[in-house]
Amino acid sequence: MKIVELVLDEEQDSFIEAISVVEYPAIESDFVALKSQEFKFAEADKDRKILVGPILIPNKPIFRKNGEEEYYIYFSRNTVQKASQLYLKQGNQSNSTLEHNSKIEGLTLVESWLVEDKQNDKSNMFGMDLPLGSWVGAIKVENDEIWNDYVKTGKVKGFSIEGYFADKAELSKQNEDIILLNQLKELLTDEK
Repeated sequence: MKIVELVLDEEQDSFIEAISVVEYPAIESDFVALKSQEFKFAEADKDRKILVGPILIPNKPIFRKNGEEEYYIYFSRNTVQKASQLYLKQGNQSNSTLEHNSKIEGLTLVESWLVEDKQNDKSNMFGMDLPLGSWVGAIKVENDEIWNDYVKTGKVKGFSIEGYFADKAELSKQNEDIILLNQLKELLTDEK
């Protein structure tokens, strides 16, 4: 079965546009819903309403099906790092969707980090065992409908990204085509 590395498409103006809360995250890792009972907070702080979990895991094969074609995609550690930085740099921390369908308000990425030391990473505090280079985030949920009807009921369990990526092999082929066209242009120009 074909395995395709996805990379950031440098031709695009935006890359990761939103983080979606979904029932079945493609990275096969659920988030953790933080409640005050897990920590000793003041009684007035009944629910923190924060979801913590991996947003992208490097080198994780993700199954895809396009018509009859079945294949896997993955993101390199370098691509995960770039994606995490560009998402914040472009000011998208409040862009969220539900199951990649409808845009939702009231969800904000309030913490974002890359796992750089498995033993001392904050993700351990939440019982996650993530590979180096994983992009982890904490999303504050200030949308009662999403919190009560989706998070608390287990209808959503993880994060999934929405963005513009290119197939590295196709990108390489495009670059080869451009190089060949430029060489052909030079040959034609030289002949005149």
